[in-house]
Amino acid sequence: MSDPVAQAPGVPRFARGGTTATGPGRAQRYAGRVTTPEDGQAQPPRPEERLERAVRAAEQALIEYEIAVETFRVEVENFSRLHEQRLGPLYARIEELDAEIAEARAARTGDPEDIRRAAEARAQVLPIPGVEELLHGWMDGDGLFPEATAMLTDQPVRPPQRVRPSEEARKLYRDLARKAHPDLAQEEAERKRREEFLSRVNAAYARGDETLLTELAAEWAAGPVPPERLPSPAEELYARLEWLAQRKELITVIARELEDGAIAGLLRLAPDDPDRLLEEIADRLRADIAQREASLAALLGQD
Repeated sequence: MSDPVAQAPGVPRFARGGTTATGPGRAQRYAGRVTTPEDGQAQPPRPEERLERAVRAAEQALIEYEIAVETFRVEVENFSRLHEQRLGPLYARIEELDAEIAEARAARTGDPEDIRRAAEARAQVLPIPGVEELLHGWMDGDGLFPEATAMLTDQPVRPPQRVRPSEEARKLYRDLARKAHPDLAQEEAERKRREEFLSRVNAAYARGDETLLTELAAEWAAGPVPPERLPSPAEELYARLEWLAQRKELITVIARELEDGAIAGLLRLAPDDPDRLLEEIADRLRADIAQREASLAALLGQD
């Protein structure tokens, strides 16, 4: 049986490639030990064995896919925040200079068209009246501010220091995600335990916190060992394969949205060093600011 998750269309470029070898499954180990009391010879494989192997392969493929998407999501989110932190003030300065240049030109010429353009430029700079009062300083169009989230969750505000976490942090995250993924749980209680643990892992990885990821790895290693899976009936295995395929399609939608976004487009310009890309953009913006400041000074200095 073919792998419905690994072969499904729409896998983004960052999620393609081989999956990690997982070794023989329970069904494979079990198959070679079944003998008849008459001749001691190995029996043919059980009918469910191929289906069980397909389910295990689909589970691992889905986990690898989710890891790839989550890794990319963290990069996009961190790049977006750093883009705003580092370049936002420069963009704001350019808008202010454009407004001042338009106002100076309008004051000099008195032309109605220049006056209209100056009013439009100034309107781009002015904040929308009443927004801060309406949202009480808690959120903007992108959602809750990090400070507000920290207050609600009793967590300190820790903005990312760079776009891409270190290689060691990435290694720790991937290892923990593979071991503790909720999709490996059969019981609801174990699934919830894994979901809670993995949410902590995701938060630590988003901050690039190697120390916390190391502590979480030790915590998982010392935790309860989930019970070994028992062979499932064929109908349950078919249902499992269908669920895995549906889950993969949902994640594919998220992946496509990430890749189609403007931030991902910027990341594609410098896939190996996105932090450097921010510095290059900042340098160009500073040059634009210097040109505008010179233009404004020339307008104000004219008789």
